[in-house]
Amino acid sequence: MPRNFVQSLSRRLALFSLAALAVCSAEAQAPLATPASAAAVPQINPTVFVRLSTSEGEIRIGLDADKAPKTVANFLQYVKAGHYNGLIFHRVIENFMIQGGGFTKDLQQRPTKPPIPLESRNGLKNLRGTLAMARTSDPNSATSQFFINTVDNAFLDADNSRDGNGYAVFGQVLEGMDVVDKIRATPTTAQGPHQNLPQTPITITKALVEPKK
Repeated sequence: MPRNFVQSLSRRLALFSLAALAVCSAEAQAPLATPASAAAVPQINPTVFVRLSTSEGEIRIGLDADKAPKTVANFLQYVKAGHYNGLIFHRVIENFMIQGGGFTKDLQQRPTKPPIPLESRNGLKNLRGTLAMARTSDPNSATSQFFINTVDNAFLDADNSRDGNGYAVFGQVLEGMDVVDKIRATPTTAQGPHQNLPQTPITITKALVEPKK
């Protein structure tokens, strides 16, 4: 069986597993959504900044390379290579997260670099407004896909997760949570393996690393 097909199938199954985890944990953990207008709680020390220009507006993100050095370096490689330009947020669950970084508008998956080791035990929590890496059931499988938590998702932290690994937080939205909230409220539909696909594509038109001042 072709390696690319296996990788694609594995990632899609992981997306389903993460969705199932969210549904199951919603009853057990009952994470409470913060008000849509509330600012994210600062918890990182940003060392580099990335601006995501989307079809819904601008999102400015601070990345913590001190606490998640490998994850930040990986993300920056994709940004600088233009990987995210033209990709969509392909998975949107209003009271959970918005996910992107893997698929084009026609749901074609872009090639990725080798996966990176998990850095989930770095002290950063999956709070509202934080940026974390998506992965398969293999903890060391993250490549390009990321998600932004739209509520506090404590069950995604390593200490609280079912698999004991959790999801690695490496950044936080500093400006543009109103844009994130607009995206999370968009109507979704099911198409093939994608169960929470926005009805109207929401595109990352450009991802840029801000120059150091």
